[in-house]
Amino acid sequence: MSRLRGKVALVTGAARGIGEAIAQAFLKEEAYVYLTDINDELGTCTASRLGSAAKYLHLDVRQELDWSLVTKLIVERKGRLDVVVNNAGITGFEDGNFVHDPENASLQAWRAVHETNLDGVFLGCKYAIRAMRPKKCGSIINISSRSGLVGIPSAAAYASSKAAIRNHTKSVSLYCAEQGLQIRCNSLHPAAILTPMWEPMLGQGPDREERMAELVRDTPLRRFGQPEEVAAVAVLLASDEATYITGSELSIDGGLLAGSAATPQCKDV
Repeated sequence: MSRLRGKVALVTGAARGIGEAIAQAFLKEEAYVYLTDINDELGTCTASRLGSAAKYLHLDVRQELDWSLVTKLIVERKGRLDVVVNNAGITGFEDGNFVHDPENASLQAWRAVHETNLDGVFLGCKYAIRAMRPKKCGSIINISSRSGLVGIPSAAAYASSKAAIRNHTKSVSLYCAEQGLQIRCNSLHPAAILTPMWEPMLGQGPDREERMAELVRDTPLRRFGQPEEVAAVAVLLASDEATYITGSELSIDGGLLAGSAATPQCKDV
């Protein structure tokens, strides 16, 4: 398999989870991959484990200077940047703050989620275009979410940020086309993918399987997706097999959005 042979890729949030799976899939297709993250210890270990064609670089997606330095370094070292995967993101629940509904969420919490999820993608697209412009071609893949297609009452900032990623992806694709560039930009919309972020909800107790089943009860395929299943679609979009796909959104949700929408739970007031 060599669908990405000779391509140079950058993947954000690649220390673990979906980002790690995408990096690994790219490497299997013979790309040279820069894994980036803010967890330097884990990111370095992951890159080392994936082999000599994987390199780790520190990149805080919220910081424009980081983007400028990292993309400049990659182009100087490899002479090109062909694929950028904007995967890094947060739910907002990581610090133990679970109040993210539209009425009670703080402005600080709202902005923190958007700073990573949306500002990070904006900067990633900006510097990807600049790095890809000399070759006039490339692929930008933005990781949105099923939550970017529907409302999520208990995670308003997360849903808003992922919806904005979906729309910005389309703006980027049109801009590149207007510029006469064969730089494609598409968004992926995973739903329940079994990554470390789910572990606090699942636990390791005897009721783990029951909890898992309940969380995917409304998913037609009745199971969690695997990071590798997201990575497989990313490989397609990164490859020259998808050169006529741009401005598109692809759901990876086990059929969740194919039928009826979820109805909000009613509470007495």
